[in-house]
Amino acid sequence: MIRQATKEDLSGIWELIRELAIYENAPHEFVITIEQLSKDFADNQFFAFVAEKENEIVGMALGYNMYSTWKGLSLYLEDIVVREAHRRSGIGSQLFEAVTRYAKESKAGKMVWQVLDWNTLAIDFYKKYNANFDEEWKTCRFSREQIEGF
Repeated sequence: MIRQATKEDLSGIWELIRELAIYENAPHEFVITIEQLSKDFADNQFFAFVAEKENEIVGMALGYNMYSTWKGLSLYLEDIVVREAHRRSGIGSQLFEAVTRYAKESKAGKMVWQVLDWNTLAIDFYKKYNANFDEEWKTCRFSREQIEGF
């Protein structure tokens, strides 16, 4: 069952985010606490959908609103995560489609997400949806340390 997340789902979402950090070989970058996640959820900083099977959260999709100067209100899909034991069962597709419907209902001007260049499974997944892969734009970022040292 795919549904919008509630505050009761946050510990399951947090566990999935941790699992993703391990999968992406970056557990040292996983620093968010369940308390921070809960505060941000309560403050409507993000939305999430969960996949539930036999009363267990086995997948999630998390995103947030963004604003495009050219397109207006838009959505950013931060992550889709499905527990390893439940992958290749259609859960990822159901989560992606739930977020896309949410974007449509929100009248979003665009929906944006990123995929690591080595994650061929994810790239192939998005190709099924005829997603546009942008080779022109480069992602730029500051770490927390860079922001604090600015």
